[in-house]
Amino acid sequence: MLKDQWGQALTGASTAAADGYDQALAQFRLYRGDPVATIDGVIAEAPGFAMAQALRAYLFLLGTEPDGFPEARRSYEALAGGSLTPREAGHRAAIAALLENRWREAGRALEDVTAEHPHDIVALQVGHLIDFYTGDSRMLRDRIGRAIRRWDEGVTGYHAVLAMHAFGLEETADYGAAEKAGRTAIAIEPRDAWAQHAVAHVMEMQGRTADGIAWMRADTDAWSRDNFFAVHNWWHLALFHLDRGDIDSALALFDGPIHGQRSAMILDLVDASALLWRLHLRGIDLGERWSGVADLWQPFARAGNYAFNDAHAMMAFVGAGRADDARALLESQERAMAGGDDNAMFTRDVGRPVTLAIQAFGAGDYARTVDLLRPVRNIAARFGGSHAQRDVLDLTLLEAALRSGHLALARALAEERISVKPTSASGWDYLKRSRDSAGRAAAA
Repeated sequence: MLKDQWGQALTGASTAAADGYDQALAQFRLYRGDPVATIDGVIAEAPGFAMAQALRAYLFLLGTEPDGFPEARRSYEALAGGSLTPREAGHRAAIAALLENRWREAGRALEDVTAEHPHDIVALQVGHLIDFYTGDSRMLRDRIGRAIRRWDEGVTGYHAVLAMHAFGLEETADYGAAEKAGRTAIAIEPRDAWAQHAVAHVMEMQGRTADGIAWMRADTDAWSRDNFFAVHNWWHLALFHLDRGDIDSALALFDGPIHGQRSAMILDLVDASALLWRLHLRGIDLGERWSGVADLWQPFARAGNYAFNDAHAMMAFVGAGRADDARALLESQERAMAGGDDNAMFTRDVGRPVTLAIQAFGAGDYARTVDLLRPVRNIAARFGGSHAQRDVLDLTLLEAALRSGHLALARALAEERISVKPTSASGWDYLKRSRDSAGRAAAA
């Protein structure tokens, strides 16, 4: 039986198919090119190639696109009918769980795979993304930490393992180690968009906006050219400009690389909504931008398969005044909460109150927004995303507290923000607004 370059058996592979599989893995590690097309070519050469079918299933599942499920199921069925090694059977079990929105079960299946096979880069990378989608910061770090001592620069893909470890370290607030790992990964492979993003997260968490802008602008071609992850990294650059009060640069990035191509991919729409909502909180006139984003979200209004997406779709529907789409989304959440999968929990615990809070903010019911967000802000990781992405909830709560007259709370939230980001211009602006509002209230 053929083996991959890490010494792991490849059931059903031919020599040519194994070479194509290596190419698809390289594309997946860098989020570059079209790994789906590459792996489809591999499967045409060797339909019984188990890990090629597994990778194809993951590629269709990890974008959280509802239309990805039928394609992923096709590959799963090809896997289910074959004779597999225990490692490959672990991947089959993980895919079966993902097809039923049992994210945590899938993560545990891949945890078992990498315990036995720490060089299984697919299990590491897919598991890492599952940890991101479930907001499991500890496993973002520890899944990779368990394996990383088995890797070094002489092993293919080491840069990607470093990049994943960097992000896990950042999400567990080990910022120095995270930045070092991310920079090392970039030194090995400058096109590693995940490593680029991990260091950007460090600088975002520390409020290092000037460093962040310099880091992101130093070599934009390396991380943005032909890269699936480019929009998200442009979004990070926009956040640095926004925190400095540079609205024009943030809008230029939205109109250009973030949404200029009108991408209908859900992950790109999340970033578009998240940036516009932050600008909306600041009272910025966004013109027709909301309508364009809402148009692209509309086909997903009834999907109800991932609560984190629902919250960002609601931002667009509120911004564009799409009451019917907002109502359809809320109905889809009701159906989701009646289920028994992980998304039922994501939605019940966090997604539903967050989505209702966004709707309330749009209606000008700022007191209700505060009431809905305060109980969930400290458990918001349960519906996925990163600290930087979930920060939009804190910003919404702070703005709603100011507008509803909860001025002591607003001041406390601004002080909290400054305590972790003392150089954040927006944090100091929120503190000034809360004090000025309190002064006006006292004088009235």
